[in-house]
Amino acid sequence: MKIALALAGLAWLAHAQAQPAWRPEKQVEIILPTAPGGGNDAVARLMAKMLQDQKLVKTPILVVNKPGGNQALSVAYLAQHPNDPHFLLQATSTLFTNQIQGLTQARYGDFPALALAFIDYSAFMVPANSPFKTMHDLLARLKADPDSVAFSVVARGGTSHAVLAAAAKAGGADPKRLKLVVYKTSAEATTALMGGHIQAAVSSAAGSTPPVVAGQLRMLAINAPKRRPGAISDVPTLVEEGIDAPILESWRTVFGAKGIASAQIAFWENALARAFAGEEWKAWMMKNDVTAPPLRGAELQKYLESQYDHTRNALLELGLAR
Repeated sequence: MKIALALAGLAWLAHAQAQPAWRPEKQVEIILPTAPGGGNDAVARLMAKMLQDQKLVKTPILVVNKPGGNQALSVAYLAQHPNDPHFLLQATSTLFTNQIQGLTQARYGDFPALALAFIDYSAFMVPANSPFKTMHDLLARLKADPDSVAFSVVARGGTSHAVLAAAAKAGGADPKRLKLVVYKTSAEATTALMGGHIQAAVSSAAGSTPPVVAGQLRMLAINAPKRRPGAISDVPTLVEEGIDAPILESWRTVFGAKGIASAQIAFWENALARAFAGEEWKAWMMKNDVTAPPLRGAELQKYLESQYDHTRNALLELGLAR
C-alpha cells in the first residue's frame, strides 16, 4: 500500500512538473492613466519594447492610454477585466491619493502589485527668467499673495498637489488659496510653463531635467531625502532649505487584474524583473536620474503599505483626506 501511494505521488509530481508554466496567450494591454506623449507614456512603451525584445512576451503588447479622473478611468478599465492576466496597469502614486480622498471605490490592494518600475520625486519649477531665484522667494510671494502664482499640478489632490500644499503651509501660506491648473501630462505643463501661461509647476524631477539642462527652466528645490545625482545635483532639497514638508515618493508600479492566479502573478513578476534588470532599462534610469529597488512580492507589498500610510498621514494633516 505504501509503495502504491509513493508511486502515485511520484506520478502526480511528474505530471505537475510536465505542465507548461503559464504564458500570455493573446494580446497584452498595458493600461496607462495619462495621455500619449508624456513621460509615463514613454516609460510604458519602453517597457513593452523590452518585454518583446528580450522575448519575455511573445504575443503582441498594446499600450492603451486611459487619461481622466486622476487615474480613475484607467483603474475602472482594469477592473472591467477581472481574472484576466493579459491586462496590466502602469500606475502612479495618484492611485493612493484617489483612495485616500474617496474619489474612487477601488482600493489599490484589490490589484496584485507585480513590479516597482522606478521612484521619482516632485520638483518646484519656474521659467529660467522668473523673478523667483530660490524656493524662499517663491514661498514669500505665496505668503503675501497666494493667488498671484498659478501652479501646474498633474492631479488635484495628487502627490504633486500634496507636496505643494505642505511646502506652502510650512512657508506660512494658506494651502487652500493656491491657484492650481491641472494638465494631463507633465510635458503639457512644461510647455505651458515655458510659454508663460503659468508661473510655476510642481512636477517630476526626472521629466523636468532636460529643459533645466537646456536653460529653459529653473529647478528651485526637490522634495527628496537627499540631492539627486547627475545634472541636477546642485538643486537643494526642501529639507536643506529648512522647509518642513513630508517626502512623498512618486512611484511607478505595475499592477495586474484582480483575481489572477498565482502562476500568472509569478510569470509577470519574473518577466518584469528580467526586463528591468536589462541594460536598456539601466541606461534609461541613469539618464533620467531615477532609482528602482528590485522589489516584488511581499517586499513590494510592504513598501506600498508604508507609502500609503505616509501619504494618508500627510493628506490628513493638510485636510485633503476623507
